[in-house]
Amino acid sequence: MLGLLFALQEWVSSSFWNYHVKLSLLLQAWGAQYFIWGVLCWVLWWTMRSQIYTASLKKILLYFFPLSILVSVVEEAIWVLLFPRLPMGKPPMPFWQRLSFHLDAELMDSLVIFWSAFFLFRGVGYYLRFREKERMTQQLQSQLVHAQMRALRMQLNPHFLFNTMNSISSLMRTDVGAADLMLEQLSRLLRITLHRGDAQFIPLSDEMEFIEMYLAMQDRRFQGRVSQQVTVDPGLHDALVPSMILQPIVENAYAHGLTRLRAHGLLFIEADSHGPVLRLAVTNNGVGLLPPEESNGGGVGLSNVRERLLMHYGGDHTFSISQIDDDRVRVVMTLPLRFADSPHEQTTGYGA
Repeated sequence: MLGLLFALQEWVSSSFWNYHVKLSLLLQAWGAQYFIWGVLCWVLWWTMRSQIYTASLKKILLYFFPLSILVSVVEEAIWVLLFPRLPMGKPPMPFWQRLSFHLDAELMDSLVIFWSAFFLFRGVGYYLRFREKERMTQQLQSQLVHAQMRALRMQLNPHFLFNTMNSISSLMRTDVGAADLMLEQLSRLLRITLHRGDAQFIPLSDEMEFIEMYLAMQDRRFQGRVSQQVTVDPGLHDALVPSMILQPIVENAYAHGLTRLRAHGLLFIEADSHGPVLRLAVTNNGVGLLPPEESNGGGVGLSNVRERLLMHYGGDHTFSISQIDDDRVRVVMTLPLRFADSPHEQTTGYGA
């Protein structure tokens, strides 16, 4: 394209001064010149780009400046060999004389082309290194987030396990059969947890399957003193939620509310949507909210949920704990509504 533009410019200029030159010759001459420069620049790029990227001022002056003169002379020599009839309007000259003539007229132009390519390559090098650093930074940040998420999961699983084992231990003194059944149910929950591995997001149906088993264990432990109700919008079974996000909240409802009741305990779990937002709510009765130092989520379970939601969604979520009457407390989470790529066959036993 450069050769074409310069050829047209020279042809128009020559015509203006009544100096007739064939356009085809000008196209050949200028096209060949920039084609040669293109080849030479590609050779420089493939053989010396790492040196161009990192060259110091000293190396530029002592190495690349002499190289620029050499490359300019080589380019001009190749071009003179290809066009022995140029310059036109001059008597025939031997090769070295024609080379000297063209170098005298065009050496500075050739140097400008060389250094333009040099600094273009250097700029490309800076850009590529910047993008590589940016990519590495993002990768390190991603690895850090995944490491933090794994740490939170590792913190949550033992917490859940120890609390459940304590419940089984307390039942061993009063109802060995119930304790044995809870132990079997616990093994199923642990099998599900191991099967999920490091998966951070799972379909809501999988989360509710886990909650169903956990509620069955608690129902066995409390021997019918707690009425459980789970309502899930059927259209949300494939909605993605953080793995094991509801269990700490349900466990907190039992630990700080329902265990204080001798009868008529109530536990409601709801999952519905409002436009692009998924709403998860857990409501229980008991003694209302605990004193501030306990109700601010200082325990492992709720603080873990808060941290995970913040890491997954940033500011694009809400988490609230409120007392809706004298003895009922509700925990509400709202998350961005996202769905799994493929539909999930299994549905929970609970639902609207």
